[in-house]
Amino acid sequence: MLIPHDTRIALETVVDLVNTVPESEQPEGGSPADGLADIEALHAFAVRHRVSGVHELGEKDLRAVHDVRARFADVFAAADVQVAASLVNALVAAAGTTPQLSDHDGYDWHVHYFAPDASLADHLAADCGMALAFIIVAGETERLRRCEAPDCRHAFVDLSRNRSRRYCSSRTCGNRLHVAAYRARRREAAG
Repeated sequence: MLIPHDTRIALETVVDLVNTVPESEQPEGGSPADGLADIEALHAFAVRHRVSGVHELGEKDLRAVHDVRARFADVFAAADVQVAASLVNALVAAAGTTPQLSDHDGYDWHVHYFAPDASLADHLAADCGMALAFIIVAGETERLRRCEAPDCRHAFVDLSRNRSRRYCSSRTCGNRLHVAAYRARRREAAG
């Protein structure tokens, strides 16, 4: 599946955004604390993901991004493509998308979907929503997944060729489960 660079970046951003949800809000475990607990964390998130046009952030921005984050989590939990499409349509429409070509910060030409003076929440809703729309239009909603490790429910987009990825990270969750299974087999063989 060929995904443009800007769409891939937006998919990474939405996954990271969804995975900032605190454990109490994630089904079956997850990260121990809210990754966007305060304005400083929100600003750090915007800087880490090189979100352009971010100015002063306040409590209103934090609440709005929390709302957008919850709505994106619903997309990853959608039971079928109709539900996912409806959720993405609502996010993108509420953000007031205004597609524009841009070549900022050393990137080649790409499309921004947010209005020029959009809030951070609208920026995320528009760009990340359109990236998820790309996945839906391509008929690839099964690529929007949650980690299968029992103690992790992080979201990820499976971009493997054969759609076989099961864990948010093969280096952490996947490796940990494979080692545990190996040790269990060794104990069983020894016992």
